[in-house]
Amino acid sequence: MGKLAFFIIIIFFAAIAFFSIENAEITTIKIPFDGTYNVPKITLILISSAVGFFLTLLFVSFRDTRRFIDNWQVQRKQKQEVKIQELYSKALNSLLSHDRENAKGALEGILKENPEYINALLRLGDIYAEENNFQQANGYYQQARGIDPKNFETLFLLEQLMEKTDRWSEAVRYLDDILETDGKNLTALYRKRSIYEKQGRWDDILALQKTILKHEHSQKEKERGIRDLLGYEYEYGRDSLENNQLEKAKKAFKSILRTDQYFTPATLGITEVLVREGENEEAINLLEKMYEQTGSKVVLARLEDLLINLNEPARLIRIYKNGISRNPNDPVTKFFLGKLYYRLEMIDDAFEILTSMDAGGAAYQEQHQLLGNLYVRRNELEKAIEEFKKVIDFKSAVRLPYCCNNCGTISLEWSGRCHECRQWNTYEFNLDGH
Repeated sequence: MGKLAFFIIIIFFAAIAFFSIENAEITTIKIPFDGTYNVPKITLILISSAVGFFLTLLFVSFRDTRRFIDNWQVQRKQKQEVKIQELYSKALNSLLSHDRENAKGALEGILKENPEYINALLRLGDIYAEENNFQQANGYYQQARGIDPKNFETLFLLEQLMEKTDRWSEAVRYLDDILETDGKNLTALYRKRSIYEKQGRWDDILALQKTILKHEHSQKEKERGIRDLLGYEYEYGRDSLENNQLEKAKKAFKSILRTDQYFTPATLGITEVLVREGENEEAINLLEKMYEQTGSKVVLARLEDLLINLNEPARLIRIYKNGISRNPNDPVTKFFLGKLYYRLEMIDDAFEILTSMDAGGAAYQEQHQLLGNLYVRRNELEKAIEEFKKVIDFKSAVRLPYCCNNCGTISLEWSGRCHECRQWNTYEFNLDGH
């Protein structure tokens, strides 16, 4: 390229020399605000060429200088990025090794290279959050948020930090920032629902759950969302009942049963409303109807409590016998009937029904307790001792426990929601006694 340029310059000057022979005339040039000059044409050509060469040289020099600076900056940035990646990799490895101090050192080294490296700020915040240094963690998270206010990871981490410090309103505010950008973000919706649960804001949860249901993706998730909606409606009804808002509670429970007649907690909820309103007969009829439709032993137990309190054992015996006639192999109803006979001092009837029960997988501890007492009253002491020994061998409490049919959790107290798996309408009597 250099030789070609040199050759072109030689040709150019040769052309100028040739033109100078043929163009020796004088040319007048008038310069504004200065004056008039007479110069040979060839001189004008040479001056113009010199100016052109100078401007070209200036442009080329500026371009090459700028290119050099750009290349230098790119190389410097590439070296910086390589160094940052090495430090970040070192920090992650240290975190996996539970070496927080080395991780901190590597992450702080990244921030010296690039103070706006968001991942380093977030990981430092995570470390301090794990150390319960929430103020320091919040500082790093806020720095990251200042760099990119819409970064979802930053907003989620801030929300988690607010939850750890029981600052629920601020946690919801960060989730709302996410939902303002992405109203279909299910993670944000789930977390907001969780906070509302902790605050007992059941009315707000119902509206939120309906929004979640609209955005669930798979059919399985939608079915789960419908079950959750029923559960939250039950919680709303239960909360209304506890606050003596009977009409709100009744409306919520009835709405649930229109969707799912097998939702036992709603049946018991309406029963409680009716009892508080003094509508005992209506409550009994409802429980009897639901027991016939669903066969729920939990409903049966509540029906027993209500009829015993109202001193109507004959009606209860009829209900038990009808249940046994529909399902002769039902051990729970037989057990309930036998226990009722015992309470009513109907010793022979109690003995007959309890001894007819299968003593295998559904052998309840309380059954043996009752049989032992019956043998004592019949003066059959050896058999009584045998039954009492079976009671002693049992490890569970002397009562028929409830079992969650979703996760298997055993509970001595009934609840509309399992405290372990957090699912509703899952408690039934444990038929296996363990």
